[in-house]
Amino acid sequence: MRHLEGTPMPVLSDARIRALKPREKPYKQADFDGLYLLIKPNGSKLWRFKYRWLRKEKLLALGKYPEVTLADARRKRDEARSLIANDEDPSSVRKDQKAKAAAEQTETFAKIAAELLEKKRIEGRAETTLAKTEWLHRLLGADIGQMPISQITARDVLVPLKKIENKGNHESAIRMRSAAGAVFRYAIALGLADNDPTYGLKDALIRPQVRHRAAITDPTQVGALLRAIDGFSGQTSTRLALQLLSLTALRPGELRMAEWEEIDGAKAVWTVPAHRAKMRRPHAVPLSHQALECVKQLRTLTGWGALLFPSVRSSRRCMSDNTLNAALRRMGYGKEEMTAHGFRAMFSTLANESGRWHPDAIERALAHVEKNEIRRAYARGEYWSERVELAQWWADHLDTLKTKRPEHD
Repeated sequence: MRHLEGTPMPVLSDARIRALKPREKPYKQADFDGLYLLIKPNGSKLWRFKYRWLRKEKLLALGKYPEVTLADARRKRDEARSLIANDEDPSSVRKDQKAKAAAEQTETFAKIAAELLEKKRIEGRAETTLAKTEWLHRLLGADIGQMPISQITARDVLVPLKKIENKGNHESAIRMRSAAGAVFRYAIALGLADNDPTYGLKDALIRPQVRHRAAITDPTQVGALLRAIDGFSGQTSTRLALQLLSLTALRPGELRMAEWEEIDGAKAVWTVPAHRAKMRRPHAVPLSHQALECVKQLRTLTGWGALLFPSVRSSRRCMSDNTLNAALRRMGYGKEEMTAHGFRAMFSTLANESGRWHPDAIERALAHVEKNEIRRAYARGEYWSERVELAQWWADHLDTLKTKRPEHD
């Protein structure tokens, strides 16, 4: 039945649907445009939409009455007809939507974070970097780990960030936001998320005042520090580590994890491999006579193993990252006065102040990478000859500072 204007005449109404009684066998009660109710013997009333696709008759379940009202059923029917008009099969569209929804539930933050960490491991990121990232992922995972990554909001991410910040760990909270952002951007690249919710949190966290690592750069105080290291009464390997750190200006992590195969005594070169270097490129360090003497002493202590500085607990693990700083504290140097990383600033400051060396040679000695691509292309020689001279000058200069005591001593 149709109106005079040619539009379909509705057949069903809520009153008529409620009046429909079950029978011994299932039966149908049509509405219009392919929509009908299937009344089951147990009294269930199920919405169905009958349509044709590629010359075949198909059915689409639209829900159960009264959970799905008559108006809802007609709306769903109209949406399905619109898909057909656009050459889409409603049944296939529904299957795709269900599959996507199921995938979203399994593609959790923790799962994507683990995949990203493995990607970084394959790319050769340093183990210390991977360990810190994994730690940050665990902290985040306590609150958002099992949530579908596509459904996580900025407010969700803010919860674990504030937990860390409220403990006074402001820098850790900022690093955590950065780690979370990397996971979301990876998910976007995989087509599993549409946005990075951490972007809107840039101004939500307390930004601590930037503090450079403590370092001694006054020549007189440098001399006193070097004498204190020479007289260190702790582990001999710890003393030698501090002496080599002052002579080479290596990053503490690069020194602690060093392996004997990296040392070429005949050529007086220590080569830090790319997978351990912060900038992910090999870093060759010319060794002065004094540095070679330290290496010679160290070989009698640890030359039997793979590592220059094995842990006292296990020869397979390197010296703890706290060992060198703890030694400085034991010698009376507070964390606001000197750190293991501070030997690099000591070298950079005094070498630059001497005016004898090209600034780029000093930068290469510190394994800093030129940010300007054009300049970097012209600096491939790495100033090696000058760096060899610089390394010996630096070692001799440290010896001079050690012997030059203040007049009141």
